[in-house]
Amino acid sequence: MVRGRISRLSVRDVRFPTSLGGHGSDAMHTDPDYSAAYVVLETDAEDGLKGYGITFTLGKGTEVVACAVNALAHHVLNKDLGDIVGDFRGFYRQLTSDGQLRWIGPEKGVVHLATAAVLNAVWDLWAKQEGKPLWKLLVDMDPRMLLSCIDFRYITDVLTEEEAYGILQKGQIGKKERERQMLMHGYPAYTTSCAWLGYSDDTLKQLCTEALQDGWTRFKVKVGADLQDDIRRCRLIRNMIGPEKTLMMDANQRWDVPEAIEWMSKLAEFKPLWIEEPTSPDDILGHATISKCHNRVIFKQLLQAKALQFLQIDSCRLGSVNENLSVLLMAKKFEIPVCPHAGGVGLCELVQHLIIFDFISVSASLKNRMCEYVDHLHEHFRYPVTIKKASYMPPKDAGYSTEMKEESVKKHQYPDGEVWKKLLAAQNN
Repeated sequence: MVRGRISRLSVRDVRFPTSLGGHGSDAMHTDPDYSAAYVVLETDAEDGLKGYGITFTLGKGTEVVACAVNALAHHVLNKDLGDIVGDFRGFYRQLTSDGQLRWIGPEKGVVHLATAAVLNAVWDLWAKQEGKPLWKLLVDMDPRMLLSCIDFRYITDVLTEEEAYGILQKGQIGKKERERQMLMHGYPAYTTSCAWLGYSDDTLKQLCTEALQDGWTRFKVKVGADLQDDIRRCRLIRNMIGPEKTLMMDANQRWDVPEAIEWMSKLAEFKPLWIEEPTSPDDILGHATISKCHNRVIFKQLLQAKALQFLQIDSCRLGSVNENLSVLLMAKKFEIPVCPHAGGVGLCELVQHLIIFDFISVSASLKNRMCEYVDHLHEHFRYPVTIKKASYMPPKDAGYSTEMKEESVKKHQYPDGEVWKKLLAAQNN
């Protein structure tokens, strides 16, 4: 039973100084501070439940996303949660089609990141009220109800609502068995934690050794800053993991198209499964493989142009669960494997729900599929991910796993939290 009028929306700028250790560093983002615009929704319902939503950022700019969240707040405040989820497509479109804010989008950039944070909080609250983890809420949902959460505008030339219904109906076959499989074995993961660009060789070797001991068989390495250094590091990692294990590469949008082709021809000897973000995410025709697009329209064109072999959804770059559902359904129609991007602050916590739902209800396949895992900052979440034998185990707590520990939020709030007060004072001395 969905209940309660949303009486309060707050947003906080939460940042972790990951740049100090080179964590998260790549060819384009050399000093990222993993951060989040952290949204909390409260209602007047007697259950006292709150909805928590995040969108991931890299430090500077989080305050801009927080501003955008506040600019969207009037669409949410005083709305009945039952009315929102009863017409979720309409509510999604209301947020993404604000007549004035849309001008600085539409459905991309800062406004879309803010939209994701707000919607993630709504989904968290809905799942908590239903007493289910988000993946289970989606799995158990009637296909028509599920489709009513999706905005099909701009994508009906590739996927109509009736086609999507047919996919979900087909996904009903064997669903219970796949759910049992997930609960027993989990969803296969790959690790990016060993090979950030800012890590020394010694750190890289140590982390690789530990990962192999923990049973990891799939590794991603950051490339794109210096070709000779990339060759050296890729050789080091390939020698450590051996010829049979899977290696992926990520250039984080560093190259233009001819440069990407030339660079990758030199790195091909290390047998990468994919090269992620070789160029601008907007360059559809320039892509052989690409990830982390910012909306369903870009994904639609990439699929139409046969411009990718693997598709990487993002729980915050896209417009929350609503837009991710449309991309999962399009990927199924084109039979392109989905391998979500994760890491950051809470991205692993969020995206695990989407990919587990995808396997149980949509794709029904694990062939060429895996979900990224990065071993950072999980200790700050109330319901952190559980990894066993290099696989994501389905969350059992109700909600979207987005809720952070209040103590962590207070300490890392920017610029007044204890961690930042000390760091900023040290910088000024």
